[in-house]
Amino acid sequence: MNVRSFFLAALCSCLWTAPAAAGQVRVAVASGVAAPLRQIAASFERDTGNKVVSTVAPTSGLYRDILQGAEFDVLVSGNGEVLARLEAARHVVSGTRYVYAVSPLVLWSPHEGYVDSKGAVLIRNEFQRLSVASPSLVYGRPAAQVLDKLGISEAVAQKLVERRTIDQSQQFIASGTAELGFVTLSQITVNGRLARGSAWLVPRTLYDPVEQEAAVLEPGRDNLAARSFLFYLKGPRAGAILLQHGFFR
Repeated sequence: MNVRSFFLAALCSCLWTAPAAAGQVRVAVASGVAAPLRQIAASFERDTGNKVVSTVAPTSGLYRDILQGAEFDVLVSGNGEVLARLEAARHVVSGTRYVYAVSPLVLWSPHEGYVDSKGAVLIRNEFQRLSVASPSLVYGRPAAQVLDKLGISEAVAQKLVERRTIDQSQQFIASGTAELGFVTLSQITVNGRLARGSAWLVPRTLYDPVEQEAAVLEPGRDNLAARSFLFYLKGPRAGAILLQHGFFR
């Protein structure tokens, strides 16, 4: 039986037997995807009768917890690098790891009309500060790639303000300390719309998008509800919720 067939069988099993034998799945959720995952978990519970017990924390914190023996059935990570390391350390059930969404990069300003629809504001280079996450981090590398592809890395180097995380970068821009900067679409989206300001959705040809990955962990190996939840995360209902929160498939 291939992986897709196994997931489908697991889902059908949980759907058909939910009234008599509902299961439980312990899901470790990265902070950056907590909002859509709450909705997805609620939808999953309604549709299957299974219960989701969520633990929300930064991906790095969940990684440490898992290495130290925390028992989660599923990890819904904020990036693929952590799951790759966990898989190498044999904490991931082989064949279950996959990309459930990508996190699009956006050039954003809290000021209306400041960022144009083609990102020409970068080329004009008339701003004083450009906020980015450190390029040594998963969410910082895409911004560095964009500047390189546009051929303006050196021109804007003295205007870059590096923050330790992508959340800090967003907060720095929102405070007005920097006129604009690179963030993820999910950080500035509410119900599928830009919450405030102006933005340029950076074409994927200019950077490698951050891939959001999920997998069944070893404690959930024999938990059909865990397999069912992971399959549900691939489905259209979960996809629609993720899109509303600024994540693409």
